[in-house]
Amino acid sequence: MLSKSIEAALNKQIRIEAESSQVYLAMAVWAEVKGFEGISNFMYDQSDEEREHMLKLVKFINERGGHAQISELNAPNISYSSFKEMFKKLLDHEVFVSESINELVHISLQEKDYATHNFLQWYVAEQIEEEAMARTILDKINMIGDDKGGLYLFDRDIQQLTVSSAADTPGGA
Repeated sequence: MLSKSIEAALNKQIRIEAESSQVYLAMAVWAEVKGFEGISNFMYDQSDEEREHMLKLVKFINERGGHAQISELNAPNISYSSFKEMFKKLLDHEVFVSESINELVHISLQEKDYATHNFLQWYVAEQIEEEAMARTILDKINMIGDDKGGLYLFDRDIQQLTVSSAADTPGGA
């Protein structure tokens, strides 16, 4: 059985994951309108993944005797001055999500809710990957600079982007 405070914190995270899905969706639309199919498809996939993260929380809350809440969402930014700005906002957003997950872990330990703590470890590992991916993409965008040819190649190659984090390596986190 979930405590009311854990249930409220998890419901807050549902909203954050739903908003994350919307952030990626808005970025996908912006990239698509600019003619960047690779970046757009990548962002559409990320949007779907964030929605899956939200649904995982919904199911967990309901299975533990709580009641998942679906709330209104803040509208995401829909326009960017550059891809660099877009990916910088993406990294900032992923850092924000990581901080929120870390706070959830902290609350679960304070309340000695080890089932929730265990469940959240998947999100901790996922956020390590999400931040690493956003940093890698931003590094590549910074290398490209204003080179339109480089951006074209990046758009083509982003679909194959895989980032291995320390958590994926033997002896890693």
